[in-house]
Amino acid sequence: MDKQSKIYVAGHRGLVGSAILRTLESKGYTNLVYRKSSELDLLDKQAVDQFFSEENIDYVFLAAAKVGGIVANNEYPANFIRDNILIQTNVIDAAHQYDVKKLLFLGSTCIYPKFAPQPMKEEHLLTGELESTNEPYAIAKIAGIKMCESYNRQYGTNFISVMPTNLYGPNDNFDLKTSHVLPALVRKFHEAKINNDSSVTVWGTGSPKREFLYSDDLADASIYLMDNYEGNEIVNIGVGKDIPISELAEKIKEVVGYTGDIQFDTSKPDGTPRKLVDVTKLNQLGWEAQTSLDEGLKNIYQWYLENAKEVVAN
Repeated sequence: MDKQSKIYVAGHRGLVGSAILRTLESKGYTNLVYRKSSELDLLDKQAVDQFFSEENIDYVFLAAAKVGGIVANNEYPANFIRDNILIQTNVIDAAHQYDVKKLLFLGSTCIYPKFAPQPMKEEHLLTGELESTNEPYAIAKIAGIKMCESYNRQYGTNFISVMPTNLYGPNDNFDLKTSHVLPALVRKFHEAKINNDSSVTVWGTGSPKREFLYSDDLADASIYLMDNYEGNEIVNIGVGKDIPISELAEKIKEVVGYTGDIQFDTSKPDGTPRKLVDVTKLNQLGWEAQTSLDEGLKNIYQWYLENAKEVVAN
């Protein structure tokens, strides 16, 4: 990508999109295009087509998606499969119709089989049953990956797909009903601290292991791959190591400065027992994550204190 290339970041206000936008700006890219959902409804094919026809876009980072944790996936399965299929279909098809040079599609490691071998390699996709609480979202994301592959085969497009592991960072979702585990725990421990609660309850047994990637590292990897990779094979993006949720909770407790107890509600689901990705392919392409979990947790808690006062108030 040239510094003057017209680059569209779809989903620029979310965790991933905002990190990509921020990182592109820091690297000196000056011709960046983005729209709020109130300005461009990606569920509306006609609106998306009009946008692409008017903007003459060179590159697309497709980070727009409906995302959430176990609670949200359980309560809104129709929304997750419908909205994600519509968003990615409209954007991918428009990228083809209006001759975009290259598109990067953001998948997710949560769409690998529930009992995939660990660490999960790219070839493990579609080799086993999915996690039931996550299936509608996973089916939609798999369709997006296969759509990119199919357009490449049929139309000669240059669309690539990446598989980020669990993400966290600035502009994360801290809503306790719809967020992922890390931001939910940050909010829980912070509120327990200011309320002087004697304990914090964590869903499940605490035994599942998760890998966590700082969003700015994902953005850096995505831009690197946009510049240095093409092909139909997906690429994992992660740090290559994981920790139990119980240990994550202890780390967040320490960062927040909470002094009470941690209790585990074993009546709640654990989700997938382990989700560690094999990042050999990514490392061989020349990229490795730079932000440690300890450093990232300090960053995200500071961001939460500075920018999420309305979340704390709620």
